[in-house]
Order: sequence, then structure tokens, then C-alpha cells
Amino acid sequence: MKGVLFLCVANSARSQMAEGIGRSLAPAGTKVWSAGSRPTSVRTEAIAALREIGIDISAQRSKAVAEIPAAEVDTVITLCGEEECPVFLGRATRLHWALADPAAVVGAEADRLAAFRSVRDELRTRIAAIFADEARQGEKR
Repeated sequence: MKGVLFLCVANSARSQMAEGIGRSLAPAGTKVWSAGSRPTSVRTEAIAALREIGIDISAQRSKAVAEIPAAEVDTVITLCGEEECPVFLGRATRLHWALADPAAVVGAEADRLAAFRSVRDELRTRIAAIFADEARQGEKR
């Protein structure tokens, strides 16, 4: 893996957290981006949930898919659950992780933050696993 792109619709929650976690876990030389088909702004809950595990995404911004250097992306991971995922037309290995949108949770602040934490923890587990698998594959080559 040389370039990983995390995609969702608004690029405000799941993909932003994935970008931050991915950058913290990626092997040297691996580039990590996130984008959306209808970018908005990074959710404060996403920033708070990652801050709890020592990752600062406060300087990240929501981006459109067209802003990503397609030629540098070799892996695309879509994170849409119930909504329609954006399309990436470049050549890449594609994975789909259907994760519920924590930004859709309404109610008390504690409930919303719990939803973000749950998605954060799932993303951290999955991202760590794909980088570990990639490392094992590299050792076999």
C-alpha cells in the first residue's frame, strides 16, 4: 500500500477519523487521505474522540474526491453504512466497511460521543489489521 483513501459522503466523521488513525498507524512512505462526495466540515465529536486516544485531527478539513491525487491512490476504503457511497474512478484495490454514521445519532452529547467512540474503536481495529496484513505480505515477497 502506497496511498490509502477513506471515502464517505460528508467527509466529516468516519472518513476523517479513519484518516487520522491511518496516518498514526501507516508504515513509513504510505500516504493517507480522506474525502467525500458532498464534503461539509469535520465534526467536533470526531476531533474529541480521536483526541482521547492521542490523535489530533483538528487541522484536517473536509475534502472533495476530486482534490485527491488519484494516481497516488492504490487502496480505497468506503465507509458508508446506510447511505450511498461516493465513487472513486481511479485504479485501486477497493474495500467496503459498512459503518453506521455516528453523525446521524441524535440526543444527548454523551450519546453522540459514544457513537463516535464506537466507530473510532472499530476503525482503529480494522486499520491496524490491514497495515499488519500488508506488512506480512511484504515479508513474504
